[in-house]
Amino acid sequence: MAIVLRTPEADGLGQVVAALREWQVNGAPLQLHPGDLGWFWRFGAEATAAAVRTWSRDGRILAAGLLDGATLLRLAIAPGFQRDEELAHRLVADVIEPERGVLPAGKVNIEAPTAALIQELLAEQGWGTDEPWTPLRRDLTEPVKDPGVRIEIIGPEQAHLRTAVQRSAFGSSTFTDERWHTMAGGLPYTDARCLVAFDGRGEAVAAVTVWSAGPGRPGLIEPMGVHENHRGHGYGKAITVAAAAAIRELGAPSAVVCTPSSNTAAVSTYRSGGFEPLPEVLDRYRDA
Repeated sequence: MAIVLRTPEADGLGQVVAALREWQVNGAPLQLHPGDLGWFWRFGAEATAAAVRTWSRDGRILAAGLLDGATLLRLAIAPGFQRDEELAHRLVADVIEPERGVLPAGKVNIEAPTAALIQELLAEQGWGTDEPWTPLRRDLTEPVKDPGVRIEIIGPEQAHLRTAVQRSAFGSSTFTDERWHTMAGGLPYTDARCLVAFDGRGEAVAAVTVWSAGPGRPGLIEPMGVHENHRGHGYGKAITVAAAAAIRELGAPSAVVCTPSSNTAAVSTYRSGGFEPLPEVLDRYRDA
């Protein structure tokens, strides 16, 4: 059977989320997580579907990608197929030819599993490597200590606290209350939590969203931030520890996160929260 490239309809996203959950393997290199789709879902199911591409053979999804912006494809590949030659060559053909509707002409990036054959094939096509990212992982086989501050799981009535911290922590963020409700209504959020940390005066000082891929599979932190008025007091460490505890409660044996290596403050914060850095990963890019 030939490999088929598709952009799913909104009602077909469940199959994509299910595949991504199945592909998350404890201890394996980091790749696109169902939580990444969950975070993107804040723009709505239709927008999420329009940003997804799948490659299937005989009805089975073998690879799935998320266009995280017009020029970045974040790719996941089913275990056992990362070195599949037919799939790898089809992926490369689809991403290098703009008329196939995956990536446009000009400068573009691909985030793909480190050991996948597509990495080598893109290198042969002249694609270089971009700035490094640092993935980090925390083992959750043992209980997580108390974070030392008040932590609350955020529901609809407190969404404004979560979004306000996000906008303060990331100056360019467009995370509104409406987008929180849209995200929380999405399929991946069924097994997700938003947490907010409070200081002694009851002010929201840090926030995080954590995503499960199901019991026995690694969970994801995406995103985490500290309010700009409350930095330098250990709240980043506290919310990171709370995130690890929440992911453990959701049945995950480990938690993962990835941040640009140049963001040394973020790397340091995750390390202070018990996360261990893994070998750096590099996107592939094509110049304009």
